[in-house]
Amino acid sequence: MYFYLRRTIFVYYNTLKSKFFSYHTYKLSRLGRKISQIGLVLLLAIVGFACSRKKDKFVNRTWHDVTTKNNTLYNGRLAYDKGQEELIQTYNDNFWELLPIERMIVSEDVRLPNEVLNQNFDRSEEKAVKAIQKHSMLIDGKERNPKIDEAFLLLGKARYFEQRFIPALEAFNYILYKYPTSNTINHAKVWRAKTNVRLDNNEKAIEDLIRMIEQEYMKPQDYADAVAMIAQAYVNLKQKDSALAYINKASIHTQKFEEKGRYYYIKGQLLNELGFKDSANYAFDQVIDLNRRTPRRYMLNAYMAKARNFDYETGNREEFLELLTDLEENRENRPFLDKIYNQKAEYFKTLDSIDLAIAYYNKSLRTNSPDKYLESLNYYTLGDISFDRKRYAASGKYYDSTLQRMIVDSKRYRVLKKKRDNLDDVILYEGIAQTNDSILRVSAMSDDERLAYYKTYTDSLKAKAIALQEAAELEDYKNQLPAERRFQQPQSSIIGPKTNNGSEAGKFYFYNQTTVAYGKTAFKRTFGNRELQDNWRVSSISNPSAVAAEVPEKENEYSIDTDPAFDPLTYIAQVPTDAKILDSLKTERNFAYYQLGVIYKEKFQEYQLSIDKFENLLQNDPEERLIVPSKYNLYKIYLAQGDIPNSNTYKQDIINNYGDSRYAKILQNPNQELEDKDSPESKYNKLYKIFEEQRYADVIRESDVLITKFGADEDFLPKFELLKAQAIGRYRGFEAYKLALNFVALNYPQSPEGKKAQIMYQVTIPQIENNVFAVGTDDKENHKLIYPFSTFGDNQAAALKELIAQILKELKYDKMKVSLDVYTKDQQFVVVHTRRNRVEAEGLAELLSIGRTEDTRGVDLTKWNRRKKYYKKIEDNYFTIASANYRIMQIHKNLQDYDQEYAVEEETE
Repeated sequence: MYFYLRRTIFVYYNTLKSKFFSYHTYKLSRLGRKISQIGLVLLLAIVGFACSRKKDKFVNRTWHDVTTKNNTLYNGRLAYDKGQEELIQTYNDNFWELLPIERMIVSEDVRLPNEVLNQNFDRSEEKAVKAIQKHSMLIDGKERNPKIDEAFLLLGKARYFEQRFIPALEAFNYILYKYPTSNTINHAKVWRAKTNVRLDNNEKAIEDLIRMIEQEYMKPQDYADAVAMIAQAYVNLKQKDSALAYINKASIHTQKFEEKGRYYYIKGQLLNELGFKDSANYAFDQVIDLNRRTPRRYMLNAYMAKARNFDYETGNREEFLELLTDLEENRENRPFLDKIYNQKAEYFKTLDSIDLAIAYYNKSLRTNSPDKYLESLNYYTLGDISFDRKRYAASGKYYDSTLQRMIVDSKRYRVLKKKRDNLDDVILYEGIAQTNDSILRVSAMSDDERLAYYKTYTDSLKAKAIALQEAAELEDYKNQLPAERRFQQPQSSIIGPKTNNGSEAGKFYFYNQTTVAYGKTAFKRTFGNRELQDNWRVSSISNPSAVAAEVPEKENEYSIDTDPAFDPLTYIAQVPTDAKILDSLKTERNFAYYQLGVIYKEKFQEYQLSIDKFENLLQNDPEERLIVPSKYNLYKIYLAQGDIPNSNTYKQDIINNYGDSRYAKILQNPNQELEDKDSPESKYNKLYKIFEEQRYADVIRESDVLITKFGADEDFLPKFELLKAQAIGRYRGFEAYKLALNFVALNYPQSPEGKKAQIMYQVTIPQIENNVFAVGTDDKENHKLIYPFSTFGDNQAAALKELIAQILKELKYDKMKVSLDVYTKDQQFVVVHTRRNRVEAEGLAELLSIGRTEDTRGVDLTKWNRRKKYYKKIEDNYFTIASANYRIMQIHKNLQDYDQEYAVEEETE
């Protein structure tokens, strides 16, 4: 009560002092001026108590007004401003795309009921709700507190930035409905339009805002906000020309320089997209002219946007380079060096200064830029440059780094992913071709030439080692290296030969015999001879004389002259001389050339590279299966390039010398498709039908013929190989199947069939590896009645199959089937799939051995003249087997093991 009275006195004191007592009243009344402060307080307390009893509307309204304005609403606005500032600072603009008018990332994730995105906006909403609940004065249908409309506006804004757009829209609509004369009415209309834009009601937002700016007098900032949202709505509707007109008005009327710089930049982006580069550059100049009045990121990106619009044909290149250099050297631009370096790299790349461009692309990457899109552009361009220089391994690595910085499943990602996948084959076959070419070239040299070749190489290595030793840097440098490179010299001086493309022959140093030899020598020089045991360092300390006794002093001393890394014979000894190995390398090299020619032609349209590979292949005595396809591809390439003389040369060569080939038939009848019976697709379909007929020997034999015939067809060759592997598994058993699958997986790893074979080898093979028959299966259904026959002689097995099928049909055993299954090349089975247990399957066998069949279902068995039918007795040997065991027997071809096990079970019974 005391605090209530004190607050009431204070309020009424100020109210009466301002409302009822004017300056003149105090001046005329000497008595009033002499009244003590205590008396005045008492007097005001009495008046206040009386007024509160009468619920004086004026005093109550004033107190709520002051409290709402100076306490609750003020704290809510502070929290809102803080949240908005935090949003601006944490939002990362993507200057490579059209900037949004308003910075806010709309999350589509489902949130929990009490989950908030920003604590400041949540607090702002809480204060606005508190102001409305505790200080609203809705009397006689009219709101007496003039601050409540501001509270509703703050409530809507907080909900808007919390991405609760429907509740925010309700708050703004309440202001328009309840406070039509409010001074914030235009502000509320703008925010309602913003909310409609977020809800994809763009047409509604445009209609409301245009009507408002035409009918209402607005403050400049409110007008700027309104036309800016109209521009955003038009951008969402893909009407960029209309958006341009309104964003221009927003940039002129806004009183916030941060927004002015942003709007000018968006204006320039829209003009760029509409194709007006000169006008776009003028808009970017407007951003630059703002200088420090707007955030520096707008100014620097405006410079970069102008640089991307630079005309290298008519523009002043020296002045442009000087501008970029000034931007680079300006200390204030250090946070933006990634963009500046990238633009300088683009400058040098356009002028064909590729080495300088590479240097600046790498400098841009070393800035650790937060702009992932910029990093992806740098890596992508470096990948293209490496590809053009035929450094395919490096190009693949650059593309991998690019893919890591791109949006997965975007169009740009999918295009690059396809190019990167195609590059896998290029890297593989280029490595094979270069390595084999190097080996074959060295092996073709005479002994003197080979010695001179390696002596030149080792002399250069030795000169570097001597220079390092003389400078006393060899040991220091070696000690600074990590353990895996401890025995390698800098600048690749002791790491052995390189391939033609400059890559090391082996990354792991133990794969290089020269490095291993050098390492052993250096180890002995440092530690002496050590036994392979634990704590080998400690043991040397406990008995140092043992090491000295074991290792002579000379052996501990390292000498460059005795190091095998500098001896030409070390490398000569590794050159193969066996004719079979050289032939294998040559065959592998030729096939790699063919694959590279096809890849360059079909996947990259690099016709000159393709021509080089095919012509080199034809000059290196290739296998016959590669000659005609290579010439046909050369004919197609020259024809595509318009080189008619060369294309006709290869055409006549194929027709005259290879008239029976399918390529000659295509050339002779270019307007007629190849007959189906001669196409690889037709051959494969026919072979697959043979496979379904269980003619596995024919499949294997015919597959070998077709693999040789279509050996250069990269699409169907793996199909024939996989079908052959499956036939081998059905015909020869598990071990042969495993080897055949492994062959397909290793030789065709990039094809769908090769990948399928790899999965089957890793998953299916372990599942079917068990060859132990299951026991206790007599009571299980799906037993099979099997009559074994030889594959030679007459058609006894086929005749028996037809007979049993006829009997089963007569007995109306519809669920039983009979088949003729191949077991091995010497044995086949007539299989009756009984779907019964073992006893019932054996009962069927006994019925067939009697030779009389009778369908007794629904028949009076007491009648002597009931229908009976007699068939030929089936007296062939048979056995029964569970379905699971039959599968094991077919996979592992272990019928003999089953016979022994079955015999043991019979004896036990």
